[in-house]
Parts: sequence; structure tokens; C-alpha cells
Amino acid sequence: MKKKGYIALLLLAITLVAAGCSQADVASENLSKAADSFEINRRIVFYNGITGEYMLTIEGLCSLGNNDPSGQLTVTCKTGEKKYKKHFLGLSDNVTYFVEQVEDAKADAFHYRVIFKPQTIVPDIDLQTE
Repeated sequence: MKKKGYIALLLLAITLVAAGCSQADVASENLSKAADSFEINRRIVFYNGITGEYMLTIEGLCSLGNNDPSGQLTVTCKTGEKKYKKHFLGLSDNVTYFVEQVEDAKADAFHYRVIFKPQTIVPDIDLQTE
């Protein structure tokens, strides 16, 4: 019974948040969630704003760091089944980046996408032996 109450509360919260959002906001949020779930191919290019030269390009199913400190960016890419690479990059006053979505992706402009991952709620526990 408690579970149904939590779900109802969650749906109410989503409805209240969605009421003030445009279709573009909803589609954008859904695309971001898809990218963070490694469903969207991206090209991330780092370049020198003074010289105009490209310094680094990362392509693939990549997610940008959401809570990176100022001046830093992490890029995590899925490279295979349960295989990932994480890149740490420093940004400066003349080094910046842009992200291109390489292919079209379907995104619903009317319904929010909610992703539940049981392994996040109940994580695997690794035991370290001496």
C-alpha cells in the first residue's frame, strides 16, 4: 500500500512540474535522459577559441558530467556491453567545447520520460578481501 502512495505522489509531482513546461522543454529533457542512458550518438569537440583549432574529438554513446566542478568536464562513453570509458577534461578561458547530436532521436514532447533502475536503488555490493 505504501508503494502505491509513493507512486501516486511521484506522478502528482511530475504533473505539477510538467504543467509549466513547453513541448520543447519536455522533448529536450527526454533527449537528455536518453543521452544519459547511452542511447544517443554524440560528437563532442574541444577547440581552442583563439586559434580555432580542434584539440580533441570524442564520438559515440556519450554522456556529459552533470555535476562537474567549474573548469572541468567529464565525458562517459559506452564502448560495449557493460564496458565504459570516462574522460576528464579541463576547460580554460580559451578552450571550450560543443556537443553535436549525430543522429535524429525520437522524443515525446507531451510525456515526461521517467527511468527507474533497480540496480541503482539496490546496488551490487563488491566485497574486497585482503
